Amino acid sequence: MTLPRRRFLHLAASVATLAAVPQIAQAQAYPTRPVRIVVPFAPGGPNDILARLMGQWLTESLGQTFVIDNRPGAGGNIGTEAVVQAPPDGYTLLQVGPSHAINATLFERLNFNFIRDIAPIAMLVSQPQIMLVHPSVPTTTTSEFIAYAKRNPGKLNMASAGTGTGPHLTGELFKMMAGVDLVHVPYRGAGPAIADLLGGQVQVAFIGPPASIDHIRAGKLRALAVTSATRWEGLPDVPAVDEFVRGYEASSWFGFGAPRNTPLEIIDKLNREINAGLASPKMKLRLGDLGGTVLSGSPADFGKLIADETEKWAKVVRFSGAKAG
Repeated sequence: MTLPRRRFLHLAASVATLAAVPQIAQAQAYPTRPVRIVVPFAPGGPNDILARLMGQWLTESLGQTFVIDNRPGAGGNIGTEAVVQAPPDGYTLLQVGPSHAINATLFERLNFNFIRDIAPIAMLVSQPQIMLVHPSVPTTTTSEFIAYAKRNPGKLNMASAGTGTGPHLTGELFKMMAGVDLVHVPYRGAGPAIADLLGGQVQVAFIGPPASIDHIRAGKLRALAVTSATRWEGLPDVPAVDEFVRGYEASSWFGFGAPRNTPLEIIDKLNREINAGLASPKMKLRLGDLGGTVLSGSPADFGKLIADETEKWAKVVRFSGAKAG
């Protein structure tokens, strides 16, 4: 029997609507059990702190516990792969940061494609790095530092939190755009790097506000610039690198993702709740204390940021010659 075209289209639309009903109902009820937020780094870092802050908000707003699961290792790839392989049901989320954009080029072989395999949910914050020098370096501005480095090629040591980390590539982007030769000295984390910067064993580093702000205020380190596109309100008298090296920008950014094929209704629900949290005065104040600037937006906005950052850092990784250890 051949159905009339109009009736066929009507029946097809009805079937599609019925198929969508369980997903919509699932999203409306979500979450009905605890949700796991995988942080692919050790406790105590910016990824972990932000995940715990937002996890607490989501726990209170959605009525189910959002549990933090730290899965460090391989530059964040171990935790990320665990989320890629998890069921796409909204009960396993990933704390996303700049390492995911960097690792796409830094690692020659990964068992996943981040842009393909992780669905963006929402952005959280951006955070500048601060260009710091030891007081023994005879420069007080970025332009003076560039001139000094060009007069002394290969004689200034640049500390980082490790090869391929955000602070390392932030410094490499500066080297590339300013045309200076700084010797990279990797450490196992920001703590040891800043300790040697304080001791004068290294002369310059790009470090985030939480680890550096107290040393700046105490006069133990000199802040030459911030790496955000504009000045940061936490240090309003410190210029942006862009004021000396046009086009330079290297902010850290953080957000949440989920396994691909997670229902869009669940992703949209989480996006709404996260943006509501970011808009709350209490959360804004807490994030500001950590040096963060709120980044609200849609899942598509976050997806574009990830794609743009992946392309940007690919160029810097290739320039630096950095390879994953």
